[in-house]
Amino acid sequence: MAAKKTDEQPQAAVRTQEYAAGAGWQVGQTAPEDAFRALDAGGTGAPVGPVVPVHPGGYARQIVAKGALVTEGVRRELDAAEAESAEG
Repeated sequence: MAAKKTDEQPQAAVRTQEYAAGAGWQVGQTAPEDAFRALDAGGTGAPVGPVVPVHPGGYARQIVAKGALVTEGVRRELDAAEAESAEG
């Protein structure tokens, strides 16, 4: 069987350029600084107080590290801290 000859040229796949979303606190961006939140020392381990850029001492949880990707979970924790501080 003879190979079928065509005038069509093979097409190359071109990848689209991906750009970083920049630094910020929105999902998909890179965190501009560390974010920590203190944990209740009374034994519940519940997050308390505002989000701060340095470890507050005692029991605390790091929400995100500087330069890390802000995920939906990180954004959810930041929103919860904002809502809690707005209430009280």
